[in-house]
Amino acid sequence: MSNTLAYEDEPDELVTGEAVALELRSASFVLRAAGSIIDFFVYGLALIGLLYASFEFASVAGLDTAIGQALTISSLVICLVVLPTAVETLSKGKSLGKLAIGARIVRNDGGAIGFRHAFIRALLGVLEIFMTVGGFAAIVGLLNSRAQRLGDLVAGTYSQYERVTKFSNPVVQLPGQLAEWAQTADVAKMPDALARRISHFLVAAHGYTAATRRQHATNLANEAAAFVSPLPQAEPEVFLSAVSAVRRDRERAALTGEKSRLDTLEPALTSVPRGFPSNRG
Repeated sequence: MSNTLAYEDEPDELVTGEAVALELRSASFVLRAAGSIIDFFVYGLALIGLLYASFEFASVAGLDTAIGQALTISSLVICLVVLPTAVETLSKGKSLGKLAIGARIVRNDGGAIGFRHAFIRALLGVLEIFMTVGGFAAIVGLLNSRAQRLGDLVAGTYSQYERVTKFSNPVVQLPGQLAEWAQTADVAKMPDALARRISHFLVAAHGYTAATRRQHATNLANEAAAFVSPLPQAEPEVFLSAVSAVRRDRERAALTGEKSRLDTLEPALTSVPRGFPSNRG
């Protein structure tokens, strides 16, 4: 059995220059489609309103056909390119549709987009969304993991999902059957990625089906076994709970001991006189 584990719904990770891993979740294809439909109708209604106002103005002012065509083209450019660009630039990646689904357009590195990104997205959106009624954007979005349309791929952006479900993070308890083992077990430092995956699994395990839960637990237990000695006779998930609890308790004890030592040294350090005594006389 393979010792690697991959979550299909696991959020993307962005590693910063300080080697800190940030979890970024992209909006799903369905959510992006819903947001795009809302924006399509909003900008479409704005276009209809502007075209109606232009025709009324041309009729009242007695303008010729050429000027009427120019007003029509100007209305199209304003509603399909200028307006979406301005909205996303000023709101840092938001629009009415994105507000409704809880998403924001960001750069591939997680930063806020600027005018260039918004303009490229709006310009290609005319082809992807308005000229093909979203068909072209849907095809491209289905072909990549982040549901990016062509405008996103060219601009270097994607739709980041911002609504995080609030839940209490349960404290993993040491299984009673492994209490004696925990007193003498040697649990070495694990890679941060593995520790995060174990923690994520223990929190979300109740949401898996029985077969998937056991498979994930087995894969993670096989990876964690390389850092634990001796190995207890226990189910994979029980073993992972015990390892997590032992690591947490020992890290807490180490931090408490370090704080105690610092508290002991602090009075001695503050009583030492600053500078050197003078040798005069």
